[in-house]
Amino acid sequence: MKLKEFDYELPDELIAQHPTEKRDDSRMILLNRDLGEIRETKFFNFVRYLHEGELLVVNETKVIPARIYGVKETGANIEIFLTREIGRRRWRALCRPSKRLRPGDMIYVGGDRHRVTIEEEIGEGEWVVSLPDSISDMEFIKRYGNVPLPPYIKRESETEDIDRYQTVFAKREGSVAAPTAGLHFTEKILRDIDQSGSTVVPVTLHVGPGTFRPLESEIVEENVLSPEYLIVKKDYWDTINEAKKNGRSIVAVGTTVTRVLEALASGNIKEKEIRVIDNEEYITGWTDLFIYPGFSFKVVDALLTNLHLPMSSLFVLVSAFAGREKMLSTYKWAVQRRFRFYSYGDVMFIR
Repeated sequence: MKLKEFDYELPDELIAQHPTEKRDDSRMILLNRDLGEIRETKFFNFVRYLHEGELLVVNETKVIPARIYGVKETGANIEIFLTREIGRRRWRALCRPSKRLRPGDMIYVGGDRHRVTIEEEIGEGEWVVSLPDSISDMEFIKRYGNVPLPPYIKRESETEDIDRYQTVFAKREGSVAAPTAGLHFTEKILRDIDQSGSTVVPVTLHVGPGTFRPLESEIVEENVLSPEYLIVKKDYWDTINEAKKNGRSIVAVGTTVTRVLEALASGNIKEKEIRVIDNEEYITGWTDLFIYPGFSFKVVDALLTNLHLPMSSLFVLVSAFAGREKMLSTYKWAVQRRFRFYSYGDVMFIR
């Protein structure tokens, strides 16, 4: 398949720059993928469209303030966007402007001039960096970091982003991007889901910067995604499998949840192991599962997902789930009706 087959016209002004005033006030497209029917409602009506007994799987990852600003001894401003912890005090990071950096450079952060050391270049603007040893990594990140808004939000992070670029069920720190389908939920909606007879089950996929990166190859199947770390309680995975066997529908909240569930079902997990965390057994590992048309879904029956950018891995995934032509026509409809796209945008429920 050619990547251009997943292109569509998206006016820049439809890429949401701020969240809605209320989380659940976003618009929602209802798409029946079998019949091709399209309707519009508001997300606060979401529970009406769930069926009794369904399992709703959410991603409880928590976004860390991964964007850090500092200066070199020369006075040059440097941005350090932490992407993945690789050892004690050692992280992979996207650094800008990369051309101004050399191994051994010191970047000074904050009034206390904490030193971040540039160690080695990985390529494409990514480096290995060492955080200061005078303070714990997470304390340093929380004190000096900024909300890592995606590159298509053309503004600096603001106070509202600290809360709004985080789901209400965020628990496990580690993401550098929000699982955006979850941003629409409120505590009230979670209570309503529970009272409706459906069950919410959490999993974790720490979202990396690869979610923003464009696919590089014009041949869709030749693209490779950056691996992301997953943590799933073994009992919850057993619950999901048992529900599936008993004919209960599995609703994935977002593409990240979809990738976790389908990676577990297909065995597409590297460095897989069972770890004991807080006296509970968890399945952990890395997945680079890339879902594109032709993929056989083994777990997910329905998908709640935001509206994605043209030719992105996320748009390719939803096209695999609902059909490319159906998604292109639905997105054209959404553009005509001025829906808001991507992280802070509106949402779609595909049944």
